[in-house]
Amino acid sequence: MTHERPMAGTYAQRLSALPSGDRRLLSSMAGAALATLALGILGGLMTALARAGFVAIVPETAYRLLTVHGVSTFFYWLYLAQAALLLGFAAIEDTNGLAWRRVAWTGFLAIIAGFVFSMAGSHMGTPLLYDGAPDLAADEPRMLLLFNLGYLLLGVALMLLPTAAIATLLAPRREGRRDRLSAVGFALFAWAGFLIVSGFAAVYAFLPGTLWALGLADFPTTHSTNWHILLHNMHYLPLMATVLMWYVLVQLLTGANSIFGERFSKLVFTMYLVFVPPTSLYHMFLEPDLPGIIVTAGSILSLLVSVPTLTAFLVIVMSVERHARANGASGFFGWLGYLPWRNPAMTAIGAAAINLAFGLVFAFVLIQGELAPLLSDTFFVPGYFHFFTVGTVSLTLLAALAVMLPALRNAELGRPSLLRVMPWLATAGLLIFGGAGVAAGYLGVPRRVVEVGYGDATPPFWRSLMTFVAAGGILMAVALLIFALGVAATLLPWRRTSPRSAGPTVDWSFSQPRLDAAAWLGPASVLAIVAGMYLFTAIGFELMQSLPIIASGGGGH
Repeated sequence: MTHERPMAGTYAQRLSALPSGDRRLLSSMAGAALATLALGILGGLMTALARAGFVAIVPETAYRLLTVHGVSTFFYWLYLAQAALLLGFAAIEDTNGLAWRRVAWTGFLAIIAGFVFSMAGSHMGTPLLYDGAPDLAADEPRMLLLFNLGYLLLGVALMLLPTAAIATLLAPRREGRRDRLSAVGFALFAWAGFLIVSGFAAVYAFLPGTLWALGLADFPTTHSTNWHILLHNMHYLPLMATVLMWYVLVQLLTGANSIFGERFSKLVFTMYLVFVPPTSLYHMFLEPDLPGIIVTAGSILSLLVSVPTLTAFLVIVMSVERHARANGASGFFGWLGYLPWRNPAMTAIGAAAINLAFGLVFAFVLIQGELAPLLSDTFFVPGYFHFFTVGTVSLTLLAALAVMLPALRNAELGRPSLLRVMPWLATAGLLIFGGAGVAAGYLGVPRRVVEVGYGDATPPFWRSLMTFVAAGGILMAVALLIFALGVAATLLPWRRTSPRSAGPTVDWSFSQPRLDAAAWLGPASVLAIVAGMYLFTAIGFELMQSLPIIASGGGGH
């Protein structure tokens, strides 16, 4: 007969009570993730400055910086941070900590080795950008071998680390200490499964090129298709991690539980398994031989990819809003004042939610079959995509690390009064960067091109827009670096303090919300996103029709 042993203490208390070996592993992973983020930010900042003409960089060097930026942030920062958080929150689901710590250490060391190979490959030979296209290394197979080894090791690590998390989540059930997974435990289990699939997809995408570079196989002609499948997982897995971290952190920071119950929360997280895999078709919209029926199906299916994210957003926002109104908050926005905005993690989550709305609006524009061929090779893509990677996912992961690392280390964040301002400054920079980038895309400015002037053959406003991109990029990069350094300060020995209890920073006087406490902001936000989608789609059609050249290619996203 199984039974369930309740876990005592808040998330922070349970993290600080983990075995020393677990805390050392998690701290090392978080520190390495922050280091890759810092390197990626610097690479991206230099690329933006070069595009605006603020610094003179030869094209090859600029493409190396772009490769470092994409590889460091999109692959190693996002996935090292996810792995650290997955293991950390899986460990506190079980009172005994991590089940397979050696497997986790092996996975972590594999990622570090992979990062070394990836950076070496980025600095040698022809710059391969972050997709490592074999065509660019047709005359330098050894350089492709070096670059691909990094991704192969990353893929192996993304299978090992989640396996350790799954073993940890199942240990209490296997040993008869719990009879079911909590809503968070269930989401962690699904998250781990997705990471394993992504790891396999990385190996599947880059192994053929590696074998070709070794002289053991033919040239990998299917790399583009395999890359699209991998990229789709890499796009949307961080969003699942984001909403899960929102679910956990909002409960920790405010004390508000879901008003829909754990069963509904499990259903929401299951939606990612249902809606995300079939929607990878839109990444192939630029393939010239793609049948029209596939394009139409891809557009329709892609509209569904936002369903789990928006549903989770509604669950979280409505739960917090009803708890606040049940405790006396009034006015349409009055309940927001009840949230702990003095905590840097809360400000990061709030800014991330705003950026998610912008990202979704522009993503809905890009996934349409008629507009994708016109926009996908323009600066529209980095303009909108940074709302997700920086404004939503990276800020959320930093918020989660700002909660996890102080608990693991019994340490204080560096300058919390300064840190809580940084998410808003990063968002301001992102609005400038993304707004100018989206406008540039509508007006035909290409991406993957460092010098947009083409010898003064292009309209003057192209360079003006890139100036705004660089200005926004500077503000965004500085704010993000300061926030990351403040979180990393917890790793310094002299930041340690005596262990202390940690719990909700808001005192909710009602354990259950009143049934008449309405929650309107969440649904209103979704309606605003839909309205924005229609608005910017209409703008896109009007502007693109006015361009003299219709661009279509085969690069994909």
